Amino acid sequence: MSKAQVVEEVSAANVRANVERIVTEIPHRAAGSTNGRRMAEYSRDAMLALGVSDTVVHELQAIVSFPSHAEFRVQSPNAITVQANTLGHSLQTMPEGLTGELVYVGSGSYADFEGKDVRGKIVLTELSYSPARHEKQRIAGLKGAIGAVMMNWGGPKNEAVPFGSVKPVWGNPTPENFKDEMPTIPCIGIARVAGLRLKALCEAGPVKVWFRTHVVNGWRPVQITVGELPAPESPEPGDFIMVGGHQDSWPGEAATDNAAGNSCMIELARVFKKHEKKLRRGLLFGFWTAHETGTMAGSAWFADRYWDKLRDHACAYLQIDQPSCTGTTIWHTTSNAELKTFHQQEERQLLGERKISWKAVAKSGDASFIGIGIPMFQGEGAFTEAELKATALATRGWWHHSIECTIDKLDWEFMQPHMRVYAAYLWELCTAPVLPFTYLPVAEQIVKRLNELQGAGASVGLERVLASANEFGEAARRFDARAAAVRAGFEAGKGDEAAARAVNRAMKRVSRLTVPLMSSAIGKYGHDPYGYTPQTTMIPSLYDLARLSKMEEGEERWMLETKAVRDRNRVADTIAEARAIMEDALAR
Repeated sequence: MSKAQVVEEVSAANVRANVERIVTEIPHRAAGSTNGRRMAEYSRDAMLALGVSDTVVHELQAIVSFPSHAEFRVQSPNAITVQANTLGHSLQTMPEGLTGELVYVGSGSYADFEGKDVRGKIVLTELSYSPARHEKQRIAGLKGAIGAVMMNWGGPKNEAVPFGSVKPVWGNPTPENFKDEMPTIPCIGIARVAGLRLKALCEAGPVKVWFRTHVVNGWRPVQITVGELPAPESPEPGDFIMVGGHQDSWPGEAATDNAAGNSCMIELARVFKKHEKKLRRGLLFGFWTAHETGTMAGSAWFADRYWDKLRDHACAYLQIDQPSCTGTTIWHTTSNAELKTFHQQEERQLLGERKISWKAVAKSGDASFIGIGIPMFQGEGAFTEAELKATALATRGWWHHSIECTIDKLDWEFMQPHMRVYAAYLWELCTAPVLPFTYLPVAEQIVKRLNELQGAGASVGLERVLASANEFGEAARRFDARAAAVRAGFEAGKGDEAAARAVNRAMKRVSRLTVPLMSSAIGKYGHDPYGYTPQTTMIPSLYDLARLSKMEEGEERWMLETKAVRDRNRVADTIAEARAIMEDALAR
């Protein structure tokens, strides 16, 4: 059985049939609702019908949100009524609503608040992922705002009113982060055309607004569906590749987000079930929930409850969320660096002259497995830079998170290349005797980031960490060469199983260390707030070094320096341990 044959077997027509059924029979698949349960059962029944017999629905308690419309009026300088939606996990306003001066703060990042006093005021922000809604809310609350109005992205005439959540806590809250990371202000979403009009009013002079939210927040039973397709004759028993995507949704069809992704997963399960005896590693399909209104509560629960299994046996995680949106023409993949060489090779072979792009993975979507250290990737069609610039960075299309997310927003011609690439990814990951990972790119990213921080990190001894990182890079170069040699042995018909297992085991152990280091500020056993600003940088635990270097001597600096030294030590230990694993593997 060859990769080419598997690639030819996947069918966009089958994907379409499932999407049509889902959006017709189960619209608005909200976590904690009847339709949320029905969608979980649909996924289960579809997988069971394919012969994936180890498929179950898990029910868990999650804190979710049921927002509805919002009432919003401009009181001065002109009286205007504006259509609005309450955003998920917004605070409920008092019955009399909320009144205040409206202040435009761009994308709502920390930098956008410089020179602006928003204490006791309502902020107007752009609805982009720079930062995510959750982080906009968190920052606005820290800056003293009493409410937030978030205008949609898209073209200047876009009338779609957005949905969305503003809960920063990743997954279910703990007693600690319930106090510090849950939403603190009421938030509403409005259309871009209305938002631009309000922005112009703010630029012309003071603007006074009033709004009232309508939302029910609380704990509900929610459901995820997990189907496992084991590799029955594997020389590495229990190892698997995880494929995941959320199955809950906002009101309406939610065709791209994420009926399409779920349908892709079902089609991949169909094809790989036929060839399960050829697999070296199994597949685990996770249809998550409480992604939209629970901020990844379903996948976070699975990571917590199946920690040992995931730690020991998960080799990689492919996330499928919003594939083949209409209008997308390039292929864009986000990934952990060890996966980049592998997945780009598959993309170039199957996508021909189509432009491909790449970005280091950030902890977004259902990236709940960063702490465990499972390298992840997500690839799909994307818009060009010019198109994004013209639509206020609408990376997911102007219809994203709105009632306009209908089935016509899917490009069925492009869906077939999507499916072919996904099948190729998984076939290589599931059958390669040696995992197709390379660690020199990981070391290069670490060294690059530490070089950027070297000046700012002088007071905490970062230069010694940089020296260790360079040594890690040299070990990674030799380790990659050894892995390539073992791989070549199999290609020549002289495979060494013991060597392959040793290399794969070392790869998993190294990723368990480097993935959380490069993508999380909090570390292995917790979750950073969704969209957390430090996560926009490599090695987010060192984010505060830049601020530290500019601070005057005094109590605030000394406390931050204490934290920075401990963060530096964490980085130093992680790099040293990863290097030791590689050197031990090479010595054997």
